[in-house]
Amino acid sequence: MQRVLIGIDRLSTIVGQTFAWTVVILTAVIVYDVTARRFFAAPTTWAFDTSYMLYGTLFMMAGAYALSRNGHVRGDFLYRNFDPRLQAKFDLVLYLLFFFPAIFAFMIAGWHFSVQSWMQNEQSSMSPNGPIIWPFKFLIPIVGLLLLLQGVVEVVRCTQCIRTGVWPQRLSDVEELEKQILAAAEAKGADVLAAEMARGGEDAVVRAAAGTAASQDPSPRHPHS
Repeated sequence: MQRVLIGIDRLSTIVGQTFAWTVVILTAVIVYDVTARRFFAAPTTWAFDTSYMLYGTLFMMAGAYALSRNGHVRGDFLYRNFDPRLQAKFDLVLYLLFFFPAIFAFMIAGWHFSVQSWMQNEQSSMSPNGPIIWPFKFLIPIVGLLLLLQGVVEVVRCTQCIRTGVWPQRLSDVEELEKQILAAAEAKGADVLAAEMARGGEDAVVRAAAGTAASQDPSPRHPHS
């Protein structure tokens, strides 16, 4: 099960990090448009449409990635003081009452919205060129599906935490553990660490990584802070 959860985390991460490069294209478009308008009195007819489509793409396609990293804004001045089981119960109720109904509505409305746009070959009315915008609108149901998958993963994590009292690992935790293992190998020596792993198995790896992390950063970290 954990492999499936981490796999969906990886999918959300790949999509989010890939589309993060649209910010580079967006920056280039804005710089070109401002330069052409200010210095050459030749404003573009396409920069406005391009910029809001790129920004909308960046914003939407990063949604599942942010959810996989527990990165959405949360008013957690009370939440962070809850024990993990209470946090998980709180999250589970919110997912069931608000997240999933909103995502299903988002997907259904977005699908009809994008199909209607495609059938009309809808073009933007914001600029003289009027580029087609139905491909941009088809991102809405795709984003809804990605958020739905990641939401299911988060619900599974909530149920696991309610059962065990400990939050299960997510991809960011796994990546951090890999860095800690490398740090432990550097501190102890690869041969010593390999011998400990051979004697103690997976528990030895976690203990070695945790010991190295504690020596480097003695301050405790809340899993959802």
